[in-house]
Formats: sequence, C-alpha cells, structure tokens
Amino acid sequence: MSTPEGAPPPSPTFLIMTLGRKLREQVERDLRASGLSLRHLSALGHLSREPGLSYSELARRAGITAQSMQATLNQLKTLGAVERTTEAGRGRTARLQVTDRGEELRTAAQATITAADEKLLATIPEEDRAPLTRALVAAFRSPLPE
Repeated sequence: MSTPEGAPPPSPTFLIMTLGRKLREQVERDLRASGLSLRHLSALGHLSREPGLSYSELARRAGITAQSMQATLNQLKTLGAVERTTEAGRGRTARLQVTDRGEELRTAAQATITAADEKLLATIPEEDRAPLTRALVAAFRSPLPE
C-alpha cells in the first residue's frame, strides 16, 4: 500500500484489521481442506493443553456461546478428534479430551498457521521481522485504553 506524497500515513489500526481479515480468510480456506476451521483449531488447542475442559469453559475461552461450542465439538466428535470422558446426561458436566486423531488434525492445522506465518514474513525485510513480532506481542499484551 503506497501513500501519496503529503498524505497522512495509513492508520495502524486499519492496517492490522485489514491484514488480519486477509490472513484469517487465507487460513480458514487452507484449514477447510482438512475439514477444520479456526474455531475447531482453537478448541483442539485448549483441550490439548487442558484435557477435561467442559463445553462451557471452552465457550468462555473462545468468546462464543455454549451452544456454538457444542456444535463445534459435535463436529470434532464426528471427525473422531475429541471424545467425552464422562457419562452423558442432563445436568452433567461433559469432560472432553483430544484423541490421537485430534492431535494429528491439530498438528496439521498448526502447520497451516506456520505456512501462513512464512508467507507473511516473506513479504517483510528480514531485519524487520523480529522487531515487528516484538511490537505486535507488546501491543497484544497491553490493554487498550478505554
């Protein structure tokens, strides 16, 4: 993106949001080849790190409704990627864990993210890559002012 001479520089917020949308679309498209989405990858990642999480806890962490998470996990169950470790029943908290198949899918999906990183970083001069990553991490960790 070039800026005409004398024009103000582009908004960093706008640039990050636009780039984020493009990256998300690319990663989602690539994940679909294995039958997954970013929502699936998120659930698999949380369950890999903390087996036994409930539908509700996964939904809270993903910032979605429990019903949406239940649909996501049902899709993962159909793929053989997660299994319930507690008895089903009304009012019972479901405890879930990633299966071996789920770990395979998570690993393949993580490779998709790595490939997107490589494509993105290939567009940035090598000496700017580490400072850019540090700046993004700092911005991510800092709360935005209200």
